[in-house]
This record gives sequence, C-alpha cells and structure tokens, in this order.
Amino acid sequence: MKTLKVVLVKPSKYAVDGAVERFEHGFMPNASLYHIASLTPDYIGSTRIEVYTVDEYVRGNLEYLDLLAARTDAPTLLALVGVQSHQFHRALDLAALARSRGVQHCVIGGPHAMTCDTSQMHGRGVSFALGEAEVVWHQVLEDAVSGQLKDVYSPGMRWQKTLEGAVVKPPAASELDRYVLPMLGLYPVRGCPYRCNYCSVVKIAGHPVRSTAIETTMESLRRAKAGGVRYIAFVSDNFNKYPNARDLLEAMIEADLGLRFFCQCDTHVVNQPELFELLQRAGCFEMFIGVESFNRATLKAASKFHNYPEKYARLAGLCRDHGIRAHFSNIIGFAEDTERSILDGLEILKGLNPPVASFYVLTPIPGTEQYDDFMAQGVITERNLDRFDTTCSVWTHPTLPGGELERLLYHCYVDYYRHLMRQQSRHDEFSEFTIFCRYIASQGIHPMAGGTGRLTLDRVEDYMALRRRTYGFEHADLPTSLDLSAEDRAFNQSSDWRKSARA
Repeated sequence: MKTLKVVLVKPSKYAVDGAVERFEHGFMPNASLYHIASLTPDYIGSTRIEVYTVDEYVRGNLEYLDLLAARTDAPTLLALVGVQSHQFHRALDLAALARSRGVQHCVIGGPHAMTCDTSQMHGRGVSFALGEAEVVWHQVLEDAVSGQLKDVYSPGMRWQKTLEGAVVKPPAASELDRYVLPMLGLYPVRGCPYRCNYCSVVKIAGHPVRSTAIETTMESLRRAKAGGVRYIAFVSDNFNKYPNARDLLEAMIEADLGLRFFCQCDTHVVNQPELFELLQRAGCFEMFIGVESFNRATLKAASKFHNYPEKYARLAGLCRDHGIRAHFSNIIGFAEDTERSILDGLEILKGLNPPVASFYVLTPIPGTEQYDDFMAQGVITERNLDRFDTTCSVWTHPTLPGGELERLLYHCYVDYYRHLMRQQSRHDEFSEFTIFCRYIASQGIHPMAGGTGRLTLDRVEDYMALRRRTYGFEHADLPTSLDLSAEDRAFNQSSDWRKSARA
C-alpha cells in the first residue's frame, strides 16, 4: 500500500538575539496545527496518509528535525502552517532544510502567504497556499500523492463561503504535557465585521462572520474532554459577534463537560450583559478584549470606531461580576502617541485594574492597510521580517525615536504587574502569573511570547548559508500586499457585516 508522510509544523521565529524562540512549556497549543491535522483524511484514493504534528515553540530538543527528511518507502510533504510574517524566514529555513534532505514537497500557508506577494520565492522548491485550509488543503494532498505541487495554490476565493470546519482531534497526552495547561484551541467562528487599519484579520478571514455547525464544535469538545484536555481556547475573533453564540453556550451548559474556556470579544460585548451570565455558566475563565488605546481620537484614526474608552470600566466590571478574568490588550506607539500619553494610559489602566493586561508595539503588519500606507509614505525602516512581531519598533514614529517604544513596552509591563502585586499583597493572594509577567518583562522578554523556560538550541546563523543557497538572499524583500480577488470582494460586500459591526 502506498503511503504519504505528512509533517505539519507550526514554525517558531527568530528572536532579536538570533535564537530560535522556544520554551520548556507553552501557554497554548497552536489551533491551526491540530485543525489542519483534523482536516487531513486517512486516505487519498488508495494512498494512506501518515500525519505528524510539531509545534516548534515547545520542542526541548532538535530530534523533531529528523522528520524533515525523505523516506525510502514513502514521499514526504512538509506543511508549514499558520505562518505569520515574523515567522516567514523560519518557515523558509525549515523548508530549505527539508529539501536538502530529499523531502519532495514543501508548502507554506497562513497569514503571510494569504496576504503577501511571495513570487520572489517561486520556483525554488516551496509552494504557497493563498486560501484557507478548507479551500486548498485537499488539493495540496492530492498533488503530493500524484507527485508534483504547484508553485501557488490560489483558488480564486481565499475563503469558504459556508464554513464546514472539522471535528478536531485533541493532541496526544505526550503533546499536552508540553504546555502549562492541557489546552486545545478551536475555531467555532471566523470573520470580522470591523476595518481596523493595523489588523490583518479581515484579509485572512474576511468580513462575513461564518461558523461551523454547533454539533461539530460540541463533538470536538467531547473528544477533547476524553483526551485529557481541561481548557479550551476559542481563538476566533469577536466571539460575541457569533450569531449562534448563545446556542453554543447553552449546549455546553447542558453537556456539563467541565471544560473551562478562554474567548476573544470586541468591546461591544459591553452592550450584551446577558451574554456574560451564559459565558460564566458555560465555564468561561478569561476574556481577551482589544481595548488598544484610551484616546478616542487615536482609535478613530486607526478605524477602530467601535471602541469607546468611557465604556471600558463597565466592561471590566461585567467581567469581574461574572467571575471572568478580563484581559485588556493595549497597543502603544500609534502615530498620535507620546511618552506622556502612553504613561497616562497606563495610569488609566491601573484604575480599571483588569487581572491581565498585555502590551504590544504598533507594527505595520505586511498585508494590512496600515502597512501599505506606511510603505507608500516611506516610513518603514526595518527590512528584516523577523522584527515585525509587535515587540520591535520598525518604522519612524513622529515623536518616539529609536528604541523608546521598546523601552516603554517593558516599562508598561513591569509597572502594571508591580501594581497588581501591590493589590494582591493586601489580600495575600499573589498570582503566579502576575509574578511571572513582571519578572519576564524585567528581563526584556515579552511575557506573551509563548511560554515559560526559554531555551536556546539553535540560531539563525545555523541556517543562513542554506538560506542563501536555496533562495539567493539573507533576508526576503519586504513584500507588497496581495489584493482581494473579485470573488472575495463580492463576498465581503454581500454580507450584512456593517449591521453586525454596529450591534
């Protein structure tokens, strides 16, 4: 019987010091990795598909690289999944390593391939998937079985109009042990009705809010529970915009699986107080909310019209009243920001006192409207995609030169979690996570980087010669953004996303 070996890898990134970023234990398994594994059939025709999954962030040794080699008894397909721009060089290097070891097929998918021009790399032994996995993955597998991948998988539409999804198989117990918590990420819904100019979600998932069948999600939850998973991350953006959110939460309450979950909501959830009770009863322990700025004018300049800072206090209160940990995400370095405005925002945040806060440097992510604007203005100064990771300053800010934004980033982290420690000391309730965030930030490491116990096993220098031989460069050119196809534009315009955005 013929066999195709499929190796699914979520690549890490190269940190500022050149090390491949990896950890002893990760915070959360990558949702795309296990989603695509679950989309993979057992057979293509008479060919058996043999699947291996690797989350590179949590590999404590380099033995997994042995998978990136051809076998005499089966062709091998290496798929680099969920690749963002700051992970692109690492993905290219892993593909080059695999090709040098005789691997026949390599494909890169995810946000960068979907939204950026990759033609500089075409014809060099790596393919690129320009659509969602549901749209292109089966064709990639069929071509690997038949013996030849295309340079580009461009299906016309990036998105599946009706999201079929998949029942997700949980990671094996040995994989779950690599994470701080036994957690699984799921996508019950995709799409975003907003147009924030710095965000790539609308280019990756589109405006229409699409969801899988509730029973599909419930079966994933049942399998997760049976497989030893205790926590779920609904990694979909704007969970509160999911038309069937209440039905799903009620199904979870009825099933009583005992799974705690994390979700992301936009700030308009403050207008849905009845949803908080359902979230609490269904087991929600944390809500990630992109507050981003405390200045309404700044938010409007970024086309984030749906955020009203005067409502943030009520939002924090609704979470607190329902036993849900509010996680307020903050961006520093908007063009309107000054050091004074950033520090003033930090004091406002302390007054709101969310149990979790994260901070990120404004980064023009390739593929976004903001990136295109900054490129046209000639203000992007960084040429290495590794730095486009929301921790580095990569453009000329009007008032904050050089490394000031990086300094302020870690100051905000240290100062805010110092504030939380003082609050907690009054009740003798020190949170390990609070202590961790303050300590890690004081070391100049982003607390949300991906895990605990940073490891250095290999570095970019170990792969640079191979990169030069394979692709002819040390750093890929900064890409131009891909336009939406006519079909994608029509799909966006056909939905009632504007009404949804106002809800």
